[in-house]
Amino acid sequence: MGKIRISLLAKELGVKSNLLIDKCHEKGLTHINHHANTLIPEQAEMIRQLFQPIPKAAPAKEEPKVKEPTVSREIEQKKDDKTTLQTSSGVKVVQPTKIVKISKGPPQQQRVVKVTPVKTFWKKKQPPGFASHRKKEHMGEVVEPKRPAVKEKESKVVMEPPITVKDLSSKLGIRANEIITKLLLEHNVRSTINQILAEEIVQLLGIEYGVEIEIRKKEMVEERDFIADQMSTKSEDMVYRAPIVTFLGHVDHGKTSLLDSIRQTDVAAGEVGGITQHIGAYKVETNGKHVVFLDTPGHEAFTAMRARGANVTDVVVLVVAADDGVMPQTEEALNHAKAANVPIVVALNKIDKPGANPLRVKQQLANLELISEEWGGKTQFVETSAVTKKGINTLLERLLLESEILELKANPQNPARGVVLEAHLSEGRGVVANVLIQDGTLHHGDIILCGKTFGRARLITNDRGIEVQEAGPTTPVSVSDFSAVPEAGDKFYVVGDIQKAREIAQERQKKERETSLAKHQHVTLDSLYSKIAEGKVKEIKVILKADYKGSVEVLKKALEELSTPEIKVKILHCAVGGITESDVLLADASDAIVIGFYVTTEDKARILAEEKGVDVRLYKIIYDATNEIKSAMEGMLEPESKEVVLGQVEIRQVYNISKFGNVAGCYVKTGKITRNSSVRLIRDNIIIYDGKLESLKIVKDDVKEVRAGFECGLKVANYDDIKVGDIVEAYEVQKIARTLKV
Repeated sequence: MGKIRISLLAKELGVKSNLLIDKCHEKGLTHINHHANTLIPEQAEMIRQLFQPIPKAAPAKEEPKVKEPTVSREIEQKKDDKTTLQTSSGVKVVQPTKIVKISKGPPQQQRVVKVTPVKTFWKKKQPPGFASHRKKEHMGEVVEPKRPAVKEKESKVVMEPPITVKDLSSKLGIRANEIITKLLLEHNVRSTINQILAEEIVQLLGIEYGVEIEIRKKEMVEERDFIADQMSTKSEDMVYRAPIVTFLGHVDHGKTSLLDSIRQTDVAAGEVGGITQHIGAYKVETNGKHVVFLDTPGHEAFTAMRARGANVTDVVVLVVAADDGVMPQTEEALNHAKAANVPIVVALNKIDKPGANPLRVKQQLANLELISEEWGGKTQFVETSAVTKKGINTLLERLLLESEILELKANPQNPARGVVLEAHLSEGRGVVANVLIQDGTLHHGDIILCGKTFGRARLITNDRGIEVQEAGPTTPVSVSDFSAVPEAGDKFYVVGDIQKAREIAQERQKKERETSLAKHQHVTLDSLYSKIAEGKVKEIKVILKADYKGSVEVLKKALEELSTPEIKVKILHCAVGGITESDVLLADASDAIVIGFYVTTEDKARILAEEKGVDVRLYKIIYDATNEIKSAMEGMLEPESKEVVLGQVEIRQVYNISKFGNVAGCYVKTGKITRNSSVRLIRDNIIIYDGKLESLKIVKDDVKEVRAGFECGLKVANYDDIKVGDIVEAYEVQKIARTLKV
């Protein structure tokens, strides 16, 4: 037997290392002063003897029951049993019946107890909760501590969605970390403790843990339950309603001027002095019929409302300047309108301009699959001028014709329902919502449920600022007041019970808080194969941005050729330039993937994509893009190399230094730039160069990194074509193992 450490010997004897070290010192082993010191076998045995229990004493002859002297025997016993009775681990009791003085603490706290013969045992220090049993132990009774009753595992539990890992952990009595690990290793699902799980996964976990999980959805009275009995779809009750029209197009192509001209031709508006209140929409009368125009800021707002489920528009008017022709925003607006799947009427505006060339514009739009009726297509073209008023009446007639083809109908006898266009807090009127009634009639005093808010229609005013007592289908009105400011795109319904409306609004607020983490999971290349396998995806929608028009065409063709009989690749929008917020909004509303070729993503667009969960992919080689999408369709994606943008730096000065070349004086706009990071030089959202840094300095000192808000000097390695206003984007490449997301 070899040497043994103090710590191991202490563990063997059930005492602390410090006590063992003290005993070593008492025996002259002064070199022992640490729990890692070792003892030779002879020394270890000597120390063990100090802690060996004294053999049980032989039964003594019965003595006469006379009072024994206490003090002398106590002292004698104390001397004999010093080691036996008092150690740091407790008291060893081995004596037959006798009076023993327990010597702990000052004399006044010492006590005398009578000990009956018991089986020799070693009483170690016990955890809290054992103190109450010591008296009984001294009296010869060994009392086991009460253990908490083990809760029986439930065979069935009931849970309400949304269900998080935390909820599941609490209900099943299983640690959250164990559930998270199981999800990752066995189900390829990455999750956090607050991650909301799919119902199928919850029930599968229940089976694996031997517990039946019943998911019981809380029955909540919805607004449709209020109006279901009152809704009528009888043909005799239905009447034709006005079409709802949105104007889209390139900036400065005359959308606002055209809308103003239309308003001025409205006889009813002229009688009351024109529009006096902006409520996001207005109604125009022509030949005894009406057309409703939505006054939206642009296709971004149009698409944002569509993303919220508010498909308000019946017809889109695409405004194109006859002298300018198709511009980038024209094409963008056209693709947003196509994605909304609504009919399009083209207004060839500014036809009075000397450079107007309607034939060229028609040809450009034909290349975008928008072919006029006179060329054998289905799209109506109207030549207009906001200045001369040419074509205004014709445009209104064409819009009415479109509405007849669509057979737009509504029932004015139904309770009103519609959508919020915009809302605000007014000092005099409280919460005011500008709404468009899509069906039914809104009356003064009606109870309204609107998203997470509710209220009464205490004051109704039309688009000319006139107070009205009621408003019928396709009428834009301003309504007050509500319990809170609703959001644009929220649907509203007239209901019959204000208490029920309050309950639903409060329940929706609670549900929104609970499901704030359960965002809509868009299709991504990572999840594409599983979605195809489940039959949830029949086509891959792609938004394509590239550095040159030629690149756009080549990529578009290459991607479309990936289509198979089972799955089609559909290009929703393609253009030259960087990835913008508008691209992300369209992808969010249409469940599309954004692909960029040799371009970058604007900061705001990057943040929005992260918030919305939109998949944005950047490539430098065409075959990388096509091969990755093909692999995603086949479920054979390779491990991902993900580019993480560290920061953006703006070049504000360029200095030419002999022997070194061009050096940039810069300002770090966002994030940071590091000496070892990869960099790309961006000019007008196009990547000019991709490489590394040669140097990074603050004044004359070399530095490892510079953060946002500071100035620095840098030299791009092997590249001198830098200009003031260029952006240097710092990034790094991270390798991430792909997993199929559920």
